[in-house]
Amino acid sequence: MISSSKIKSVDFYRKIPRDLTEASLSGAGLSIIAALAMMFLFGMELSNYFTVSTSTSVIVDNSSDGDFLRIDFNMSFPALSCEFASVDVSDVLGTNRLNITKTIRKFSIDQHLRPTGAEFHSGPVPHSVKHGDEVDEETVEGAVPLNGVSFDKLSHVYPILVVNFFAPWCYWSIRLKPSWEKTANIIRQRYDPEADGRILLAKVDCTEEVDLCRRHHIQGYPSIRIFRKGSDLREDHGHHEHESYYGDRDTETLVKAMEDLVASIPRENRRLALEDKSNITKRPAPLTGGCRIEGYVRVKKVPGNLIISARSGAHSFDTSKMNMSHVINHLSFGKTISPRLLSDAKRLIPYLGRSHDRLNGRLFINHRDLDANVTIEHYLQIVKTEVATRKSSREHTLIEEYEYTAHSSLAQSIYIPVVKFHFELSPMQVLITENPKSFSHFLTNVCAIIGGVFTVAGILDSILHNTIRLMKKVELGKNF
Repeated sequence: MISSSKIKSVDFYRKIPRDLTEASLSGAGLSIIAALAMMFLFGMELSNYFTVSTSTSVIVDNSSDGDFLRIDFNMSFPALSCEFASVDVSDVLGTNRLNITKTIRKFSIDQHLRPTGAEFHSGPVPHSVKHGDEVDEETVEGAVPLNGVSFDKLSHVYPILVVNFFAPWCYWSIRLKPSWEKTANIIRQRYDPEADGRILLAKVDCTEEVDLCRRHHIQGYPSIRIFRKGSDLREDHGHHEHESYYGDRDTETLVKAMEDLVASIPRENRRLALEDKSNITKRPAPLTGGCRIEGYVRVKKVPGNLIISARSGAHSFDTSKMNMSHVINHLSFGKTISPRLLSDAKRLIPYLGRSHDRLNGRLFINHRDLDANVTIEHYLQIVKTEVATRKSSREHTLIEEYEYTAHSSLAQSIYIPVVKFHFELSPMQVLITENPKSFSHFLTNVCAIIGGVFTVAGILDSILHNTIRLMKKVELGKNF
């Protein structure tokens, strides 16, 4: 058996010398200071333990989202009609996609950016419009020319009023004129305006009747509009309800389209043409002259352009009157990040998320200070940022975000004004990783703080105690 003396010999905790256990005023003060120091250092260590530590590195882009990049946008154009608004994409590899409609939505808005109705459905636009072979010199005038006064009068007289809004300088208006005049003569003979009175074909020269064309938001020439008696009442925001014709423009097709319109109205009572049972190619005309365009496109990860402009294969535009002013409600790249993930990422680095939508809410308004034909261009440099958060020792969450810088400019052009976003992706990406902190390391530091403070306090107490005792001996020696 092990004797008690041997057990006592392994006792690590020796008795403290008597002079170190005696209470003193200096010792009490030193103990209070030591306790406060331990509390302060413990708080600092605890704060450091809960503070997220990250490391940032720049590496070659190894994106996991494939070769395509998604661009989400929502923009308002107070002076661009939804009828001709087109979203195009091009890149340095030769990709050229025009008038994207599958992932795009359009809403008519007024000049104050307020919506004026439901979604504007542009419908399929023919790639080519057939025109007649008639020669202009042989054309006999048949359509009734209208001005502001006569338009308001006749639109309340005839159940159906079909108007050709044209410009004499327009190539497509010149091609339409022979067919339109011949169609007007044929319809006049078949449905006499006085005896029958169900339909009337007319025309408006937009270079002379500027206010009338502006009132009906004519931005492309020629624009064939169908007005139905009873549907021309002013609705919200004071706009007329009418339709646009988008079929072929040869005489045969136009005559058939007009007859289809008349067929829905009995000759006996000239009933109002409120119901449309024809199958001609047309769609509702825009209620206002502005348009809000929202949606997304997918582009290749190479330098390219996102272009918004007025586009049509059978209309001309007066570039001097086009205004591409716009408000960017939203523009971002990559997958949409949920608010929860974004807040989690900002916990790691507070400055993350400030540049992924930096153009949001920006206004780019052309007040005609630079005259007409003003193209607005935005140059975007895009960098991908990945944030790796740590939920546990085995579980990680990867947040991917595309941030960008933007520089904008206004420039005059001899072509149709557009809004162009030049984007270029960096071949490098920023990787931000959360550095985990172990609880054992925290406990080790706490123990080191306690032991270290006790040790330093003991050393200071010993120095102070020995100094005081030495001073007492010196005083006693002097007294002797």
